[in-house]
Amino acid sequence: MKIGIIGAGNIGATLARKLSSAGHEIKLANSGGPESLRELAFEVEATAATKEEAVRGVDMIILSVPFSAYRDLRHLFDDVPEDVIVVDTSNYYPFRDGVVPEVDKGKAEAVWAGEQINRPVIKAWNAALATTLAEKGMRKSQRGRIALPVAGDDLESKLVVMKLVEETGFDAFDAGSLASSWRLQPGTPAYCTELTTDQLESALERADQARSAQHRETLIKSFMEAGGSLSHGDIVTRNRAVTA
Repeated sequence: MKIGIIGAGNIGATLARKLSSAGHEIKLANSGGPESLRELAFEVEATAATKEEAVRGVDMIILSVPFSAYRDLRHLFDDVPEDVIVVDTSNYYPFRDGVVPEVDKGKAEAVWAGEQINRPVIKAWNAALATTLAEKGMRKSQRGRIALPVAGDDLESKLVVMKLVEETGFDAFDAGSLASSWRLQPGTPAYCTELTTDQLESALERADQARSAQHRETLIKSFMEAGGSLSHGDIVTRNRAVTA
């Protein structure tokens, strides 16, 4: 597939590297422009591009940008064909993104994101820490393979994305519609807790929308207070404990 990735931080760069290794043709863009990406693009075997170039002539667009940045992306999709799949990997954190009243009132983050760009999205790769995505992928045959939820309203598009999730080293789990994708947002038992498929299914069922924002804020506060002293394992353990 030809895939454009907008956002070259930890998540976007990791997906570019893994999907390129799986044989896909990747165009990688960020807010700094192609020159800022030359070295990274060479390393992950992608083509450095502008955001406008990254959405042209591709089968899929992966958006790996801060949640608030969606407000500035609508113009990119004016001439993108409707059959191009758009993937949302973002998460809403008010301390970083500013307050989004609609989401605070219960609208699923992925629904809001799609409204900003006037395109339906598939929610994927959001519910894993960057280190998880980069280092914890496994072959399909290995025991204990981590599962990642994928949500969306278009079944055909969702199946395509789920196949790519598998190629990045994780079991893809159909988490339902975009309206129910709040179940894989920050503060829920499915978010960044490194679960197997059976465990993830149970976690999605246990999600409590009324409490998820409170859990998210509790976790952020504890992580900030800890500074950089927490290991990756510590973060996963705290996520599991607070959202259980």
